[in-house]
Amino acid sequence: MKIEIWSDILCPFCYIGKRRLEKALAGFAHAADVQVEWRSFELDPNAAPTPGENQYARLAQKYGNTEEWARQMSANMTQMAAEEGLAFDFDSLVPANSLNAHRLIHLATRHGRQDTAKERLFKAYLEEGLDINDNAVLSRLGAELALPGPEVAAMLASREFEQQVRHDEYEASQIGVRGVPYFVFADKYAVSGAQPTELFAEVLEKAWSETQPRHEAIVGADGAACGLDGSNC
Repeated sequence: MKIEIWSDILCPFCYIGKRRLEKALAGFAHAADVQVEWRSFELDPNAAPTPGENQYARLAQKYGNTEEWARQMSANMTQMAAEEGLAFDFDSLVPANSLNAHRLIHLATRHGRQDTAKERLFKAYLEEGLDINDNAVLSRLGAELALPGPEVAAMLASREFEQQVRHDEYEASQIGVRGVPYFVFADKYAVSGAQPTELFAEVLEKAWSETQPRHEAIVGADGAACGLDGSNC
């Protein structure tokens, strides 16, 4: 069963949602048969942060509120993250444009490391205060992910995988995604937002039960179990 997740590295709720889904999967009997696919989404494709820009001032300006409001909102988010075992550090956060980070994830997907790359970039941005606008930082993270250095360098020096990012975003628009995280289970059920683990668990069970072939036995006249084709009766 496939789960597609549209999200942005810049989105704190997306990291929280990732953890909550992972907890639901940890208690799901068929987790080994679930494929998670991360899809690109940019909250602000036109973002061009100023070096040294204050994250709280940026938030206040974006939402037309005060810097104190932005600090309180971030504190609430930090507490919510802590409940999921995450250590957000908004004081150290470096505002960024996430396009190149998404491109790096697409490169990691080519090498079978998509989820590992997603996790590493979330942590780098939201917990470690790393500047994901900086190609040197992305190159170092690529090395940590055991991605071939020449491929990372070539990607960063070009527009490789940008088309894939735009395709993900186009598909999001086609299915009505307006915010992230946005989860699609087995092409049947959508969950918007970092919902509680319990809700993810319920959707997992429902999607699984409705998408997997049923292997009910047909009972013969003598009480013996038969195959679905009537064999062994």
